Amino acid sequence: MTALLLGLALAATAGPVRADSLVPSDPGIRLFVREVRPEKATGVPVLLLHGARVPGLASFDLAVAGGSLAADLAAAGHPVYVMDARGYGGSTRPAAMDEPPSAHPPLVRSPEVVRDIGAIVEWICGRAGVERVALFGWATGGHWAGFFATLHPERVSHLVMFNTLYGATSGHPMLGPGSDLENPARPGRFDPAFGAYRLGTEASLFGAWDRSIPVEDKASWRDPAVAKAYGEAALASDPTSSARTPATFRSPAGAMEDSFLLASGHRLWDASLIHAPTLVIASELDFWSRPGDREALRDELVHASSVRVVVLPQATHLAHLDRPEHGRTRLIQEVVGFLNGGAR
Repeated sequence: MTALLLGLALAATAGPVRADSLVPSDPGIRLFVREVRPEKATGVPVLLLHGARVPGLASFDLAVAGGSLAADLAAAGHPVYVMDARGYGGSTRPAAMDEPPSAHPPLVRSPEVVRDIGAIVEWICGRAGVERVALFGWATGGHWAGFFATLHPERVSHLVMFNTLYGATSGHPMLGPGSDLENPARPGRFDPAFGAYRLGTEASLFGAWDRSIPVEDKASWRDPAVAKAYGEAALASDPTSSARTPATFRSPAGAMEDSFLLASGHRLWDASLIHAPTLVIASELDFWSRPGDREALRDELVHASSVRVVVLPQATHLAHLDRPEHGRTRLIQEVVGFLNGGAR
């Protein structure tokens, strides 16, 4: 058994210590963050950034075996922090999210999230007594992490972007021109009818995930207990979910407008401004990022102190929630190895 797997086995018995906090960001905005701390912290602090739809705890700290990337990284000695951007989970929601989505344009665009990341990073630096924090971003979270790293290189020790769009090319059947996100009256523009936020049912979390799993028996690829916990945690992240039938959770739509732009070939930040060692990980069966995104990042991370690009064979967009043999173990090994020794 490798040292990593031994550490994970011990963590499953002892478990890290968790503490939840609210951290101020812009005026009137308070951000939820969970600290997942090992008994003995030996590694750099890591901040986990969720994607466009599902907030932090549902994404990274499910209370079921195989459902907590945060606990896995803590088992390797890293203090881990899981945040919610404004509009998500336990963080302040803009008042417009209490109105019909059609009443306002898409809420919570990338610059606002980048400010939220900055608030949490400063809080972590003060709490942990460090100058820099490692960032791990999944999907849109990777885009946000990269954006932050271009503006605040002095605060980023390591950067991990997992299944992330970069705006390398135009063309994406689910997100770009020709998709349901495009304005039918103005091709190439995001559809304003999408509104301020979107509503997600539990069932809606599994359509694209199921389609990307290359076997008929999804339970052989993804533990049903993890899937159940994921759906339940997504609904529980919104205190108003049970007020609608069927139950739905709200997610700000700004991330979808930004993703449409990225999928249309618009870069929202410049990778050449990143200086931290960078790990770009993509799942072979990912439905979100594209080969062109990681290839462009490889080419344009010219000032990163080191760069590693990894493709997880036959893994899905949600490899961190799939069974160990379907990409989860490899993902953890790559991230821990990178955090402990930089790019290899």
